[in-house]
Amino acid sequence: MSGARIKLSDKAAERDVVERAEQDLQQGKSASTAAGEFVREEIEHVREGKHGARSAKQAIAIGLSKARRAGVPLGVPKRGRVPESTRKQAEREQAAGPKRTSPSKKRSRATKRALQKEPRASVSRHALSVQAKRAAARRRKQGPATTKAKAPRKSA
Repeated sequence: MSGARIKLSDKAAERDVVERAEQDLQQGKSASTAAGEFVREEIEHVREGKHGARSAKQAIAIGLSKARRAGVPLGVPKRGRVPESTRKQAEREQAAGPKRTSPSKKRSRATKRALQKEPRASVSRHALSVQAKRAAARRRKQGPATTKAKAPRKSA
């Protein structure tokens, strides 16, 4: 994984974000850490008013999508963890890689206008905190992702 190369041809991601993500991977950090750079970038875009997001979850999803397209080896979520449509979209993004042709002007303008109508408060400190707590609660409820059970901790 540390040898993974992120493609700099991804126009959607700013150059410094790609460089930071690449550096994370070279340092041996996990792919999700590298993808976090793209998510952080997306949250900044919403905060500075470039566009909005319906929810914190949407902003995170846009960032993860950009990361996959840039070549971050994120992998596809396991069955049952996310909706099937999300899994399929993640598979498509990973297979597609960076876009080779520019999108149609009408389509990109429509997407941008739709996102600009969305609220900015969805990535406020409070909204992100609520999202993180809900995600953590969901993970606790689902239990460990692996089949192996963790060894009980030794009390000192």
